[in-house]
Amino acid sequence: MDKLREFISNEFFSGSPEYKECSNCLMDTSDGSIVFDERGVCNYCLDFKKESQLIWHPSHEGKTQLDNIIDSIKNKNKNKNKKYDCILGISGGLDSSYLALILKKYDLRVLAVHVDGGWNSELAVNNIEAVLEHCNFDLYTHVVNWESMKNVQLAFLKSGISNQDIPQDHVFFAVLHNLALKNNINIFMSGGNFATESILPGYWQADAMDSILIRDIFKKHGKGSLKGYKTISFFELKVLFRLRGFKQIRPLNYIEYGTKIAEKELEKIGWRNYERKHGESIFTKFFQNYFLVEKFGYDKRRAHLSSRILSGDITREEGLGLLHQPLYDPKELAEDKEFISKKTRSISR
Repeated sequence: MDKLREFISNEFFSGSPEYKECSNCLMDTSDGSIVFDERGVCNYCLDFKKESQLIWHPSHEGKTQLDNIIDSIKNKNKNKNKKYDCILGISGGLDSSYLALILKKYDLRVLAVHVDGGWNSELAVNNIEAVLEHCNFDLYTHVVNWESMKNVQLAFLKSGISNQDIPQDHVFFAVLHNLALKNNINIFMSGGNFATESILPGYWQADAMDSILIRDIFKKHGKGSLKGYKTISFFELKVLFRLRGFKQIRPLNYIEYGTKIAEKELEKIGWRNYERKHGESIFTKFFQNYFLVEKFGYDKRRAHLSSRILSGDITREEGLGLLHQPLYDPKELAEDKEFISKKTRSISR
């Protein structure tokens, strides 16, 4: 990995005529679609102010907007005699865990859903327990059929495409959508937020909600069956979602939010931090911190840290310090490689 970093820092990178790093954030030409102005500032920084005015409202006015949105939800559901006000996917990660605390403060009736795709870390399980014990939400856990999950995961690895998290991300939302239908819930609460995720380069990844892509990759590279692996079609996602009155709300965009804020509050209830973003999934940790860097030269920390820089959660200097930390402890990497290798060869869970 050291040789790769040296190459990126000093030589040419595929997709860009010359290696370059933004002078304001940490994005660089590993994103082949990036452009810079004459000052060396990238398009993400230039677009941030305009997009933030539309999406991000970390102010008293934003909090008032959120109060009104939630009051409206509670009133409508009370009149319709619904059991739940909303549905929330919970992984044990920072964003969804902190959102759970916010929803509890609003006294919302939440159906929390955890989808176990077979890659949960022990810490993720403990964090989910800590959050739900504090919030006292009803929890539904869906365990994905491991043989099917393994089959689609192996097909994606053989395909070699950059976004190896599609099998997990897709089934998570497909299950959430199905449970919302069954329980007559039309409000999806999402931990997605502008403060820490304003930069998500499309150049680095394919759409996780593309079920046609999943089936095509499995047809070309997969073996066995996908029985028990839920998918959601384009028609369900883009057409029926709206016709059924479904809405996705991102409360963290209406309040002051950042990694430091969330960690401080969550640690009070026994939630423990991961060493890396998305450390709740052993596979995602391996995919983002090893596979992507080794195969494509994409270090997703650049996007994560740059988002935090633009929102004021950290300074560029702090971001550089975090970026220069090792992606993986060699012993931990060896253990994760061995675990993933054994698990994808297993016949049963």
